[in-house]
Amino acid sequence: MSSNMSVGYAPGLGVPEWLNKGDNAWQMISATLVGLQSVPGLVILYGSIVKKKWAVNSAFMALYAFAAVWLCWVIWGYNMSFGDKLLPFWGKARPALGQSFLLAQAGLPQTVHFHSNGTQEAPEIQPFYPMASMVYFQCVFAAITLILLAGSLLGRMNFKAWMIFVPLWLTFSYTIGAFSIWGGGFLFHWGVMDYSGGYVIHLSSGVAGFTAAYWVGPRSTKDRERFPPNNVLLMLTGAGILWMGWAGFNGGDPYAANIDSSLAVLNTNICAATSLLVWTCLDVIFFKKPSVIGAVQGMITGLVAITPGAGLVQGWAAILMGIVSGSIPWFTMMVVHKRSRLLQQVDDTLGVFHTHAVAGFLGGAMTGLFAHPSLCPLFLPVSNSKGAFYGSGIQLVKQVGGALFIICWNVVVTSLVCLVVRIVVPLRMPDDELAIGDDAVHGEEAYALWGDGEKYDSTKHGWYSDNDTQHNKAPSGVTQDV
Repeated sequence: MSSNMSVGYAPGLGVPEWLNKGDNAWQMISATLVGLQSVPGLVILYGSIVKKKWAVNSAFMALYAFAAVWLCWVIWGYNMSFGDKLLPFWGKARPALGQSFLLAQAGLPQTVHFHSNGTQEAPEIQPFYPMASMVYFQCVFAAITLILLAGSLLGRMNFKAWMIFVPLWLTFSYTIGAFSIWGGGFLFHWGVMDYSGGYVIHLSSGVAGFTAAYWVGPRSTKDRERFPPNNVLLMLTGAGILWMGWAGFNGGDPYAANIDSSLAVLNTNICAATSLLVWTCLDVIFFKKPSVIGAVQGMITGLVAITPGAGLVQGWAAILMGIVSGSIPWFTMMVVHKRSRLLQQVDDTLGVFHTHAVAGFLGGAMTGLFAHPSLCPLFLPVSNSKGAFYGSGIQLVKQVGGALFIICWNVVVTSLVCLVVRIVVPLRMPDDELAIGDDAVHGEEAYALWGDGEKYDSTKHGWYSDNDTQHNKAPSGVTQDV
């Protein structure tokens, strides 16, 4: 091997003694799969599941959130979620940008767990790859949480308000849940099980989305009465990317390419498939037609429900969890929602409350029932942890307690964030923009046929061509290559 080729393998340079290349590769692949769930997965899903006039705005809300979270995360958010403790539920805000920090071995300093007598029960979590891989992996989780929350607000939230909302909510809501349950906070040490984000991501985004939808207000009356997807096939494309990306979502959370990772990926697909089939069967039984949109909703509820226990339950339990996640959220969305005055008053555009909050709570509770005693030590610091099915009802109590904390915190903090943003800029678009949609808000349309998109000014936003009219010519000195 030449000297140039060997540099990347030289001990102490590219390959420190603690580095496991397989774990590192899987962690970066997992992070990328989760990132693809958002961009392009949810960008495509949101852009196609809404009315044509809201396609650009909906996709752009997802794209903006993904970008905005990145800077917030590396400047202060990561260490607030996984760094040194400031409070029992919050880490100290510090940048995650320096070479000495990012190239050192990954570690979550507050995860050392002690017995009640002060002796160490479980060591600090220290995966065999650099901190840069950990920061990357956790960032895409934070980003998708904001994007899922956006699903409740599509079709009417002022985009400028969304631009302010994202960093505020990430800072004061997401980081709290992440540190409390994952980063070594009080729920982590109490033994609450959330394998990959059923609480931190899904319950949080579902409750926060519903709360924000209350403060933002409803869509226009016409949009609430009729809101058909503009492209069902593209919607399925986005949903498919979301499903396949969940392999990284749940498969990466053991922080290693180990046997628990394999089990988590398998259970994820078992539960999602079961939930989709149950939801579709219920649509056929009660509505006489199998709905594609319904199938996508069932797929999502299955993916969400298995997330808290993907590597903690057996395959038969994943099937049971899929049956529950395909039926109870279906009932809350199709029956309870239509009969509840409160749920009718709040305009949750994509039903995120049902698909994420309800399904996330169910998944966490069922993890408290079915978590296997031989699987729990692969992930949890608290010894003798096991589900109620194996003789310990205390775990179910912990799961419900952890869920209640996430619910209450998100209701309060999301409300405060909305009230603060409302001081600066209106939360809801003006009525004239609501009537027109993308063309009024962005000067762009999703499907621009001849004569469409006339408000788009290429001199302001770029994308020149040789066929531009005289008033859209590029500034002098700028070529217009096609």
